Amino acid sequence: MRQAALSPAGAPTPHAEAALPRLYVPEEVAAVLGCSAWWVKDRARRRLIPFTRVGRAYRFTGEHLAEIIRMNEARPALPRQRGAKAAPAAKSPASQPPSSSSVPTARLRARPPRRSRQSQFGTAA
Repeated sequence: MRQAALSPAGAPTPHAEAALPRLYVPEEVAAVLGCSAWWVKDRARRRLIPFTRVGRAYRFTGEHLAEIIRMNEARPALPRQRGAKAAPAAKSPASQPPSSSSVPTARLRARPPRRSRQSQFGTAA
């Protein structure tokens, strides 16, 4: 009787776990990240997140997933110290840009919607 060259997907081989990484499909990655599969595929297509391409399909390893999480991580801003504010004041006033209060500003007006402009001319129907 002939044995299969590859073992079934559910049966682990002694060296299979060390040799081959687990590949996740975009739907699984999206479930972990809490976003849509479309977002994951779109970011991979635009090469904004790491991925592996198998044929025409996007696949992700655990390392890719960890890197995606690190890339989109937001760090809190450092609190400003009182001593840091005095250092920029040492520059000469000529090198500093003019303050916004000395620059004259123009008041902006919203344009009326097109529908109201067309009705004032009285179109013939």
